[in-house]
Order: sequence, then structure tokens, then C-alpha cells
Amino acid sequence: MNHQFIYTSLTRISDLAEREFNVKKFDREHWETGDYVVSKILDPGGNTLNLELITGRMRGVIGGESLVGALGERYATLEATGTWRKVKADLKMNVLTGGGLMGKLTSKSVFLPNMMEVDYIGHVFRNGKKVTMDDFVETVEPLPFNTPVILFVGTSMSAGKTTSARIVTNIFKVAGYKVVGAKLSGAGRYKDILAIKDVGANAVMDFVDVGLPSSICPAHIYKAKLDQLLSRVQHQNADVAIVEIGASPLEPYNGDLAINALREHVKCTILSASDPYAVFGLMKAFEIKPDIVTGIASNTLAGVNMVDKLCDVRALNLIDATTTEDLLKVLTEKTGFSLSEKSNVYG
Repeated sequence: MNHQFIYTSLTRISDLAEREFNVKKFDREHWETGDYVVSKILDPGGNTLNLELITGRMRGVIGGESLVGALGERYATLEATGTWRKVKADLKMNVLTGGGLMGKLTSKSVFLPNMMEVDYIGHVFRNGKKVTMDDFVETVEPLPFNTPVILFVGTSMSAGKTTSARIVTNIFKVAGYKVVGAKLSGAGRYKDILAIKDVGANAVMDFVDVGLPSSICPAHIYKAKLDQLLSRVQHQNADVAIVEIGASPLEPYNGDLAINALREHVKCTILSASDPYAVFGLMKAFEIKPDIVTGIASNTLAGVNMVDKLCDVRALNLIDATTTEDLLKVLTEKTGFSLSEKSNVYG
């Protein structure tokens, strides 16, 4: 590996860490989402900020180091927003996610440390052409999607979707089924699908695998990418697909398009919610009635009762092992699969 640069996890589909490339400044008017760029760290930001590597491991940084990331956009309601489209003439940007999503910070939560600031050095070039994420995407044979889906949706980011998906993945693996995990929308990180792989998923994939640094893009582009991603899932011939919609489908990550594409294949929907009122809002917005509500809204008896009263939906705190039996009953009823009551929900 060439250790001249830090290769963030958005480069994991590429060969940039193994093969040589050139770095050349490129006129701002020709920049596009998914372009690979090299930037020098000016300000590492808060001392808790790290970069996610190709392996998914986190790495600390210091000022003066250079990284390879990809131009993209982020619009997280609870943390930060930013886009490469707002980069000014000074060509200074920010690292919008630890995975190497590059763009100009436009807003952030007061509870976040300062975001990492970088100076654009140039685009990655080979043979006189800029290198993009799409250059490393291999098209697979399109297949009609018909894998049974357990759908994980959240009322916001960090609502507990991945934790819930990990628990359910483990249940299906302990019962002997072939499981594929997929994250269809959100901002590019590797940790979420790695968490599913860590508990035994036979294969995992996300929108980065089809060339998107985040799923914020025009609808027609996202639909084409989604078709490819769902074909990849189908090629696994899995018994069940554990599918996560990153962030909230109300945010501009095209999660609504992903949900609509899956509706007829969803056997069970698990909603991770920050509060009972958010459950009610999401149900109304997308005409979805989840089979289980979990996450922060299920942490107390007061929250559980409010979800039941307001939404007529059962709330279960899935990280509480005493709820496992109830979870198994719901999954069995909704999917028809035979599931072991000896499942270790902690993987």
C-alpha cells in the first residue's frame, strides 16, 4: 500500500491504495459527486474525530496529513450538513463523515466538535482522466428482486437501526438461514454493514458498492443505482435480506424511493425511533405501520405505553434480552421462518 495518503473507507471499492495515480487540480465547474479527491488536513477538528479506513477501522489524524476521499453531500438532521457544491474559491472543504465524504460544511449541531477542515490538493487522475467511484463499479446481471426482507427504518440517524439489525441477523444465523445485509441509503460509512457481517451475515453491501458516496443524488440516478444494488442482493440467493434505510426516509437520501421499491417483499418492519411522536409522524408520512418499534422510544415503560396509545404499535427494547422471546414470536409470525429461541441477541 502507498502510505503517502490516508485512504478513507469510500475508497474501499477502488484500487487506489495499490496502484499509482496522479493528483491534479481540476476546474471547480467540472467537479461531480463521486469524484475521488486528495486533500491536506489543515485542522483535525475535535480530538475525538477519526477517519474510517478501507478496513473499517478508525484512525486518528494530525494536521498536515493528506487523505483520499470522495466529493459528496450530507444532510443529517441531528449532526451536520454540507456539500461540495458550496466549496468556494479558496478550495477549503470539510470531512463530512469519517468515511471520507468531502464537501463544504453548511451547518452543524452545537453538540458536535469542530469538523475536520482540509485544503483541496487535486483530483485523482489516471491516463489523463479523473478517477471516480463509478470507475470501479462492475455491473451485475439485472435480476428481479424477490428475497424476503426484514426492513429497518429510523425516525432519524443514530436511532438504533444498526443495533436492531445486528440482533435480528444473529437470530436468523443461529437458526441456520443464509442472510444478506444491505444498507440502501444514507451517508457513506463502512461500520454499519460491517456490524451485520460481524454477527454472521453471508454477504453485506451498500450504496457505496454501486458508486455513491451518499445516497443524496437526483432520483433517476438513485433509482438506477438501487436497481443494481438490489440485483446484487438477489444474486446472493439468500433466505432473507436484512435491509437498512439509513437516516430517516424523510431526509433527502432517497430512502422513500428505497422503501417503495421493497414494499411487496417486506415481511417485517422494525422502526427505531427517538420518541413516540416521531413514530406517529413517520407512519403518517409513508403509510407504514411497523411491526415493532424499538430504539430510544422503547427505553422506558412510559415510552412503550405512549407508542401503544398514540400509534397502536408494539414497542420492544431489543437490547433487553427479556424481549427476545417476544421478538422471536413476531418474526416467526410475520416471516413464516422457524427461529430458535436459543438465539444469542448479543452476537
